[in-house]
Amino acid sequence: MKIINSKTAFCKLRLIVSALLFCAGYSYGQPSLPPRFIEVNAIQNLNFGSFVLTGSAGGSVLLGYNGIRSSTGSIALLGNDSQPAIFEVKLLQGRNVKIDFTGTYTLTGSNGGSLVLTIDTTEKGNTGTFFPTDNNRAFTTNLSVGGKLDIPGNSIPGTYIGTFNITFNQE
Repeated sequence: MKIINSKTAFCKLRLIVSALLFCAGYSYGQPSLPPRFIEVNAIQNLNFGSFVLTGSAGGSVLLGYNGIRSSTGSIALLGNDSQPAIFEVKLLQGRNVKIDFTGTYTLTGSNGGSLVLTIDTTEKGNTGTFFPTDNNRAFTTNLSVGGKLDIPGNSIPGTYIGTFNITFNQE
């Protein structure tokens, strides 16, 4: 009959458990992969701000993609509440994106009437332009868009709203 020393068996068991715990490490997850397909979000609306028609000739309000506003004809600009539209494009770094947009859109007034909005350029260029996405950790590229608002001399005062379309294609 063989006698087993219980202290020796316990020490061996403790040594094995300690070795296993020592080898067990923490597992860290990797960050999520960037989007493989293009994702676009409007993060700021196009706003031409406040203005007033000072004569019967009409005119235009121009708002650049950089936020600079000016007017032509008998239009007086009021305040400084204008802003370009900004779109956030999410896509892998260095991928090419093509932007397409048609020229004119109709805005409807709160008291009747309509105005013509023209989208003619963005900070990346005109319609049909390709641009590479930015190399940043967030995988986002912002695109600012301005436009021109044509105001006829017989325009009705009010708030004018509408939509415009820009197509973003991943190339």
